[in-house]
Amino acid sequence: MKQHLEALLRQALNDAITAGDLPVDRPPPFTIEVPADLKFGDLATNVALVLARQAGKPPRSVAETVLARLRDPERWLAATEIAGPGFINFRFSPSFWRMLLAEALAAGEGYGRSTVGAGRRVQIEFVSANPTGPLHIGHGRGAVLGDVTARLLEAVGYEVEREYYVNDFGRQVDVLGRSTWIRCRQLRGEDVALDEDAYPGEYLIDVARALTAELGDQLAKLSETEAVARCRDFAARTLLAGIQEDLARFGVRFDHFVSERALHAEGAFARARALLPEDVLYEQDGALFFRTTRFGDEKDRAIVRGNGEPTYFGGDVAHYHRTLSRRFDGLVNVLGADHHGYVARLRAVVAAFGFDPAALRVLLVQLVNLTRGGEPVRMGKRAGEFVTLREVMDEVGPDAARFFFLLRKADSQLDFDLELAKKQSTDNPVFYVQYAHARIASVLRQAADAGVTLAREPDLSPLGDAEIEPLRVLVTFPDVVEAAARDLEPHRIVFFALDLAAAFHRYYNQHRILGDDAPTTQARLALVRCVQQALRTALGLAGVQAPERM
Repeated sequence: MKQHLEALLRQALNDAITAGDLPVDRPPPFTIEVPADLKFGDLATNVALVLARQAGKPPRSVAETVLARLRDPERWLAATEIAGPGFINFRFSPSFWRMLLAEALAAGEGYGRSTVGAGRRVQIEFVSANPTGPLHIGHGRGAVLGDVTARLLEAVGYEVEREYYVNDFGRQVDVLGRSTWIRCRQLRGEDVALDEDAYPGEYLIDVARALTAELGDQLAKLSETEAVARCRDFAARTLLAGIQEDLARFGVRFDHFVSERALHAEGAFARARALLPEDVLYEQDGALFFRTTRFGDEKDRAIVRGNGEPTYFGGDVAHYHRTLSRRFDGLVNVLGADHHGYVARLRAVVAAFGFDPAALRVLLVQLVNLTRGGEPVRMGKRAGEFVTLREVMDEVGPDAARFFFLLRKADSQLDFDLELAKKQSTDNPVFYVQYAHARIASVLRQAADAGVTLAREPDLSPLGDAEIEPLRVLVTFPDVVEAAARDLEPHRIVFFALDLAAAFHRYYNQHRILGDDAPTTQARLALVRCVQQALRTALGLAGVQAPERM
């Protein structure tokens, strides 16, 4: 929709510049947006405001010049208006909406997809939870946001690689090893308590039981150091397998799982350290520091401890060097909001290796407040400290969980009501959208049963002004997908789906789709089929099923 208006505006600007009406070399960038209130029109532009200073004229005068040069041979525009300080509002004619519907019909299942990212490669790293326990609901939200972002980037033509960076090196997995070893000893009947910093979740009892079954008495014969290391490796491997099972059930896939421990074993840190410019490194108190403040960080960061071991950030240096060497055009990292301090130091790594730090984009994900009928849900028993993603999927299903995780922008806290997510009613947003898709499927089945076949290029002229509402939403789909991918805002997809479902339900209640007038029936069937197609694609981008029956 915006592209068509932009083409008209650019032609008008070029004509005005050529004629000398606008004394500028070329028009500056301008925006075209849907007004907050549709009483102002279907689209509005700020072109006169951004051009006024360059042209040396008042914005309203520039707007008048642009409109005077506007050519509309297809009569797409029903009305134009200069508003406020110089905005230009546009209202489209029914013929314009019908033309866009014809484009959607012709595009078929490809409607909403584009090639704006063709030829470019992007890596997106997300979830990357430590393999020290099961995924919790915060990880689940990050998983969905990362997965849908990847789907959106693919939908606009990017080649996308999905990576999970497994933090299986350092203190957290050492604590895991010791916690598992204590659980093994408890299973043998030893009177030993968990350390203060041990992982308390009951899930480690299952891990210890599985390890004991595999090794028998061998574990008891090892030294404490060897036993803890054996427990660490087994527990990390077992818990990662559980994480992978949960992600697969949740509809989230990865191309690579990259082990931090394996990177260190392969000498990746040493290679990356050697390639860092010497002037960004310095020693202090026996540790090696990276001058991340040179690149905008609040303080410098150690990459090697005083004992010679790489720090957690040192592992990031090795990991990012490996990733950057693979020459992606862009990197996306999905992090919890509590990791906002990592953004500057990660960009420092990118810049220090000679790449544009703007190539790294970070999506920060806020917390999830889990409720039941408005009341906070208690911590999960088996996890010890949190409600697991698996528990939520068991209760509401993957579809509802994914949809609900997308109901707010990533950097906004999310209230997730389990009772609402289970409701089989239109109060439940995912049910509301899926019901619209199934409702249209039912209409199409009724049409087929009645022997009505939709024409390949139906006459859309019977669609009058009163039937434009669902079209207004439908035709924004390509713009929504492109903007959601560009701005890394996957929540826009479910917002669109909700708006389109609402427009369809109202339309369905006001108009008889299968009527006695064949041309009207054909036009209305074309409209609802395109609505169904857009809903199916939007739900697919969200990783949610589009049922034919409910």
